[in-house]
Amino acid sequence: MALPHLTISPPDGQLRGENADGCYHDGRRILSRCELHAGAGEPVILQSKQTAADHTRFLGAVRLTGDRSPDPDIRFERLRRADGSERLTFRSSSSRPVRLPVDLRLGTDLAELGAVATGLPGPDLRPAVHGAGLRWSGPGAHAAVTTTPAPDDALASAGLLRWDLDIPPGGSRTIDLRLTLELTPSGGPDARTTPEGPHRAPELRGPYTAPRPTGPRLRTARPQRLWAARLECDDPRADALLATDLYVVGGIPWRPGLSPAEALWSARMLLPLGTHLAAGTLRLLARTQHTGPGPDAGRLPGPLRDAGPHAPPSCAGTEATLLFPTVLAEARRWGLPDHETEHLLPTAERCLDWLLRTSATGRPPYLPDPAPSGPYRCETQAHAHRAALLGADLLDAYGKPRAADLRGWAADLCTHFRTDFWHEDRYGGRPAALITPQGRPLAHLGATTGHLLDTGLLGGGRYAQGLLDPVRTAQLAALLAGPAMDTGWGLRSLSAKEKRHNPFGHRSGAVRPHETAVVAAGLAVAGHEPAANALLKGVLDASESFGHRLPEMYAGEQRTTGAAPVPHPAACRPASVAAAGAVHLLLALAGLRPDVPGGTLTLRPVGSAPLGALQFTGLRAAGQPLAVRISRLGMGMVEEAADGLQLKS
Repeated sequence: MALPHLTISPPDGQLRGENADGCYHDGRRILSRCELHAGAGEPVILQSKQTAADHTRFLGAVRLTGDRSPDPDIRFERLRRADGSERLTFRSSSSRPVRLPVDLRLGTDLAELGAVATGLPGPDLRPAVHGAGLRWSGPGAHAAVTTTPAPDDALASAGLLRWDLDIPPGGSRTIDLRLTLELTPSGGPDARTTPEGPHRAPELRGPYTAPRPTGPRLRTARPQRLWAARLECDDPRADALLATDLYVVGGIPWRPGLSPAEALWSARMLLPLGTHLAAGTLRLLARTQHTGPGPDAGRLPGPLRDAGPHAPPSCAGTEATLLFPTVLAEARRWGLPDHETEHLLPTAERCLDWLLRTSATGRPPYLPDPAPSGPYRCETQAHAHRAALLGADLLDAYGKPRAADLRGWAADLCTHFRTDFWHEDRYGGRPAALITPQGRPLAHLGATTGHLLDTGLLGGGRYAQGLLDPVRTAQLAALLAGPAMDTGWGLRSLSAKEKRHNPFGHRSGAVRPHETAVVAAGLAVAGHEPAANALLKGVLDASESFGHRLPEMYAGEQRTTGAAPVPHPAACRPASVAAAGAVHLLLALAGLRPDVPGGTLTLRPVGSAPLGALQFTGLRAAGQPLAVRISRLGMGMVEEAADGLQLKS
């Protein structure tokens, strides 16, 4: 990938028009079929390797008709870029000249990425011979493939280009392919777009996303490694998981752009690796905030998204608006400089003003999601309560007003929540997933209730008060640790005992690793270490099946002996929030709680040491390196830290 370009292929490099395979530009599939035949058939692929984020190299051998030796005379190399351009090189080791027939079968449907994601891409288009290649025309777009050298023959009806390459003894021949896309706006002249030229912002509509809101366009930076943290552990899989690269785009292939809520979650979970990512994400989102008059003033934009079979769609903008002051407040604790915090503070104040104003439209003081009609979701109240308490702490630090209003609202919310959102039953009760606008609670159990355990970091290494008391926290911990929720690979998004449970439903039963990470970290803080450790080990075991590169989600099938987690067909992989969740999960073992403005660093590791001895290096606090060692007995020691930070146990 090199956004807005993206190419997806199986390991042999052949694009056969199946599933999501193809070359994409700006969310439009330029090419869905690119099948190469040479000599007696398809090349035998011996090795495929992604040499960079935007390059893949396929190496193989070509068999000639009549070959009887096991040693191939023709070697083959296919270099493919993210924009779909290719260089095909055939090298001969023969002592005689070789005439090599080469066929390339091409095709496309010019489908939008969202249609491909839902399995409804449309039929293949009929090609026409065009210069040194082929051309396809569809609604609003034209695509073309040109080659160097030009083919010896072109069959438009079959989408076939054909060469007879004469390769001298010990020599080589090369074929270059280049793709272009022309967009035709309705009622206007053709606007030509090539892989090297300008592009429009993609309107991606994956299976679970709604159209993005209008507002300033969010530009996507080129991928880069964002940290140098390392982990040495008795369990070697943990370091492989931490070493995964992270990008702040939502995920590939379905969300190759900035998803505000997920970007903030990723930045928050990665604060132990430095505040640079958080600062950049906050600055970018601050420019998108609604600042004009009206009920949306202060809210961050975000699309509606599916919330499962029991609830209407939720608003990602609501979650992002509540995350903004939380991430800023916690980034300050990790050492975000004052001048950067003060620059972002007005945006956080507007987010908090929106929270108070929107929640004041009715009694009790619940925050609707989406506003203004609701319903009132459990996780939204947890996010709002955390934002209010951390936001008040932030405002106090800079002498800003309304901190008392936020704490008063949070206390009022807590009082009502403990009565209205707790559903009593013969098993000890559970939090209601939501309350409808008519006041009816829905008590189905899902992973989102685990957000009640995530209360946020205050000064002095303290965590904020949660919406549940200790007794009900213990009851929730027991429910989340039970087999109806814990698959053995992570938490189901909906309990297996609930009606309309679907192990492949992204909000109705699939495992979402970042949600499991949030819950596991919250359980550890609340003192429920066995449940936290079980979730940690489950995700770590699952990561092996995915090459230590966790997808956005995978099927919530119950773990059995010798089994592996089942991939989800519509999951992004890589997915930024899943990768960040893996880091969050591992660092929860260290129990780091910095307060750089207060000059303290609290270290409270998980005492049971579920992965054995740990040594984290390359972490960051106060902009300086931070290294921590945890023994097999669960004892913690800070080996390196910024001057001026006083250790608290």
